[in-house]
This record gives sequence, structure tokens and C-alpha cells, in this order.
Amino acid sequence: MKSKIAILSLMMAGAAVTATAQTKEKFFSEKFGDNIFISVGGGAQVSTNGDNFDNSWTKAITPKVTLSLGKWFSPVWGLRGQATGWETAVRTDYGNFSLDANDKVTYGEVVKIKKHYATLHADALFNLSNAIGGYNPDRLFTLSIFGGPGLTFGKMYNSQVLVEDPAREFTRYVDDGKVKAYVNGSVGLLGMFNVSKYIDINIEARGELAQSQFGKLTSASTDGAVSLTAGLTYTFGGKKFVNCNSKIDQDAINAEINKYRKALAEAEDELARTKNALANAKGQVKEVTKEVQVVGPRAIFFMIGKTNIDDYGMVNVKLAAKIIKANPDKKYKVAGYADKATGSSSWNQKLSEKRAQNVYDALIKEGVSASQLEYVGFGGTANMFDKDKLNRVVILE
Repeated sequence: MKSKIAILSLMMAGAAVTATAQTKEKFFSEKFGDNIFISVGGGAQVSTNGDNFDNSWTKAITPKVTLSLGKWFSPVWGLRGQATGWETAVRTDYGNFSLDANDKVTYGEVVKIKKHYATLHADALFNLSNAIGGYNPDRLFTLSIFGGPGLTFGKMYNSQVLVEDPAREFTRYVDDGKVKAYVNGSVGLLGMFNVSKYIDINIEARGELAQSQFGKLTSASTDGAVSLTAGLTYTFGGKKFVNCNSKIDQDAINAEINKYRKALAEAEDELARTKNALANAKGQVKEVTKEVQVVGPRAIFFMIGKTNIDDYGMVNVKLAAKIIKANPDKKYKVAGYADKATGSSSWNQKLSEKRAQNVYDALIKEGVSASQLEYVGFGGTANMFDKDKLNRVVILE
């Protein structure tokens, strides 16, 4: 009867897990090598230098290429580094002027000046679609926002050349030939079209602001750019996100249910054989009583990096406490383990010890005598149950 009650309790807990799984779930990259991607793209940009707006900015549009490498730590958060560059331009008359005898300034004609440059961006990525609507691997389109600092490399126009004639002096600025680095900041939008598990088509719009690359050739001390690019993204090994809700706990509960079912079936078979023997016995009938020990719940599973026992783990703790209290002459070891595939050995050792201690404390709270228990942490363990996630466990031995 107790076994049947235990099975019913575990089935109810499993139903609760299933109901929870139907709500909005959370996912993460289980291994560091998961969800690493590379992107290439190309498009156009225009400098937001004030002189461009005064002198037909549409004629200052220039090409741009991008190369990115990054990782999604979850379907919502990611980081990437991006190298970009090629050419930027400004239409200006500011750097080509003359002074007459009375120091009156006369500007020359508007000219288009082009410069080659390279920029390194460090971007934080936030996927709005997955944050609002939940992760769906089959979603066709997602929209993300990004932003972060950058470093631009290029030559500035800072050297001045003075040309004299009898009437006036001409002054113009030239490239000083030295490559300089200056900090910029940027924000943008990233649209991703899901083609397959490995491939996405990406469209990206970025706005950035930095010190002017054109130095004294323009009236602006700061400069910026607005760009639009399109390209392809490849995810190494395909997109892999692991559900960090209660899937592990549900697997553990199902395993315990199967243990109870097997033990109950064996007990019923033994009872049937005993009844049959009694019915066919002749002469003196001797009553035989056999105690069948039902295997109790022995495994409490944990989510990655966690030491707290959730509601589903407490089902096993409470059932284990009843069995231990029913056998006061027996002693049990509370053995904690961690997943060797993630985290350092020192971190996994502390993690396994804390998990074991928490289960030990929970059993004491349920009325188990401390003299029946001891706990120990064994650190990170590989392939104890064939799957990394099943190594995040405390086992009663």
C-alpha cells in the first residue's frame, strides 16, 4: 500500500512538471562551444559630418564591409566582436581657403574627400523577439538591439601647408601620414531571417559617433556614421539551447516511478507464488512471511550551477526520509556530484559538497537522525549516467 501511495505521489509530481513545461520556458547554452557564430556582410554608409548635410550628403555615400564573430549565451543575450571598414567621405570647402591682405577668408569650391579606415566594435546583443515572445527555434524572423564601444583606426588631416603669392596666402590641410586610433560608440538593430539550423540572413542598421576622421578639413570636431548592411550568419554546430526548467527533475521522477513499478511487480509475483503453494500444499500448512524491501528514492537532481532543492527534488527527499526512519539500524551516505563538463574542478568540488549538505540538512529537517547520515562531495564527475546533465545529482547510498 505504501508503494502504491508513493507511486501516486510521484505521478502527481510528474504531472506538475509537465504543466510547468507548457508555460514560458528558459533556455541557455549548455557548453561554451555551443551557439558560436560568424557573420559576413556588406552595404553602404554615410558620414553624419555637418558639412555633408550642407553640401548634398547623398553624394557622400560610401561602401562598407563587416566581419563578425560572437556567441549567444541564451536565446536572449549574446556578445560579438565586429571588424568593419573600407571608405568614408565628406563634401566640404572648409579645408581649402585663402586670406587676402585684409585677412578676409575666402573658401574654395566644395570637394569630396575620401578616407580609408577600419573599426573594431564590441557589441552586446539583446534579442527582443525571444525576450518578449519566448524562444521558438522555428521562428522565421527575430529582431535584436545591440550596442557597445569601438576603436577606429585612420589617418587624420591635421598638417597645414601654406602657399604664398604676391596678393594673398593660400592655406590647405593635408593628411599627416600617421595612423591614429580613437574611441567610438554605437547602437543598432539586427534582423535575422532563420533559413536553417545553421544559416541566417542578417540585415543590420548601425549608428555611431566618434571624433572626426577628417580633422581640420571640416568644421565638425566630432563625426558619426549611419550604415545599412546585409549578409549571412553561420552557427558552428547549429543552434543549440538547453531548457533549464525542470526537465532533469522529471527524468529523475520517471526513473524512480519505474523502480517502484518493478519492485511492486516482483512483490505481487512473489505473493501469487506463495498463495499458489499454500493452495496446493498437503498436510500441515506452514505460514511463510517474507519481507520485501522496496527500493526507495535515491537521486535528487539539480539544475546547472544550482545547489537549492526544488519542489520536485523534495518529493524524493521526503520519501527517502520515510524509508530511512523506518530502518533506524541502517546508515546512509549522502553523496554529492557535479558535471565535470562545465566549471573548474575547485568550483565543482564546492558545488558537490554544498548539494550534499543541503540534502543532508533537508533529511534532518524531515526527522531523520543525524547518526544515520554522513555527507560527502565528490566534485565533477564525467559520464556517471552517460549524460552530463545527470551528473548534477545527490545520491543516497
